[in-house]
Amino acid sequence: MSLLDIRVPAVLLRIDRNPFHHGTLGAVRSLGRAGVEVHVVADSAGSPVRSSRFVCQMHPPPAPGASPGEIAGTLRRVAARIARPAVLIPMDDASAVAVGRLGDELAPSYLLAQQPGALSERVADKAELAAVCAGADIPHPVTLIPESPAQAASAAWQLGLPVVAKWSRPWLVPAGTGLRSTVVVHSAQEARELFLRADEAGSQLLLQAFLPSGPDRDWFFHGYADRSGAVRGGGPGRKQRAWPRGAGLTAVGRWTPNPQVQALAERLTASLGYRGIFDLDFRRCGSTGRYHLLDFNPRPGAQFRLFADSAGLDVVRALHLDLTHRPLPDGSPRPGRTFVVENYAPLSALRPVLGGRELAWHAPDDPGPGRAMWGLWGLHVLRKVRERLGGTAPAARTAEVRVVRQAGESHPNGPVEPAELSKLTELSDDEKASSC
Repeated sequence: MSLLDIRVPAVLLRIDRNPFHHGTLGAVRSLGRAGVEVHVVADSAGSPVRSSRFVCQMHPPPAPGASPGEIAGTLRRVAARIARPAVLIPMDDASAVAVGRLGDELAPSYLLAQQPGALSERVADKAELAAVCAGADIPHPVTLIPESPAQAASAAWQLGLPVVAKWSRPWLVPAGTGLRSTVVVHSAQEARELFLRADEAGSQLLLQAFLPSGPDRDWFFHGYADRSGAVRGGGPGRKQRAWPRGAGLTAVGRWTPNPQVQALAERLTASLGYRGIFDLDFRRCGSTGRYHLLDFNPRPGAQFRLFADSAGLDVVRALHLDLTHRPLPDGSPRPGRTFVVENYAPLSALRPVLGGRELAWHAPDDPGPGRAMWGLWGLHVLRKVRERLGGTAPAARTAEVRVVRQAGESHPNGPVEPAELSKLTELSDDEKASSC
């Protein structure tokens, strides 16, 4: 008998157009294996997710840049087809922000975490996050928000080059512009030029002190804050391998006890009164040893399945159980467990590990997505190579700025894996989503 209330379906919402978002597949499998009917509102073109036997139905998503009214209309149409209340789970920042705005309107058709005010939007906004950290006494890289091109250049010098440049609302950055949500800039002129593109990016530019990467410096914390505020269903993890190297999504992550990271995460969510799933990124400063919060994502991180405990509880199941007023089981943590994304770290997927391992795409009880992924990934890489060789890459003025998730250019874990040879296949922001 399932711990979950299988009478209540789940709807996964993803607005970003990323066919290789393995977090969506993780949520499909987590709920589907428990017997829950899973509907996915996302772009299914070229996506391995649609091959999962646990998907009940794929639904067309809202268009990128859709208004809240258009998003609400899409979700109402899905609700009408399901014909009973469902748990709604945003899978990207754009979806989380939209659902936060539409809570009252969606409540008759969907079960939602009761978030205070516009908190999801506040923590997802990189400029607001700096103020949130200051208020909660959480270490955060020094951040400056210039108001003119001259101030941008001055701020770069003041922080000390290189610096990290971010758009405060990365979910608004339009596709096809060559802009990236986060870059490292190496000169005051680069900072000045980025500032001039703020209207194009859709939000303000902020500049942040650069924290170099290094061994054991990149950490993340996934959790679910239940109706009482208790953090369940997750834990602290260490990023062992990233793609792109030293600055991208988690290609290999390991569940690693870290009382300091756990205490910071619990203190922050308690101070905010946060409710729901969250994903935090931290980087340890090499000189002070302090863990600085880099990102607060108000939705599941792509590698959330790393933190499935001995009772099978993860953040997605925790949400479904809590919103359907079911008790959450008391499982034991499974430190040492590893999560590997095969298309970014194929050799790591083959090496034996202690503590157990979960692959992002391949699963014995759901082989379709794993088989589909390699064929679709090969076509994806080939298309990117052709674009580069054909000279259709983004404009040269952005090519000289190294794309990163956060500050850092070197990789602490040794040689590049075969998948990483594809610098020619530089990820879009969608493919780097969330603390992935």
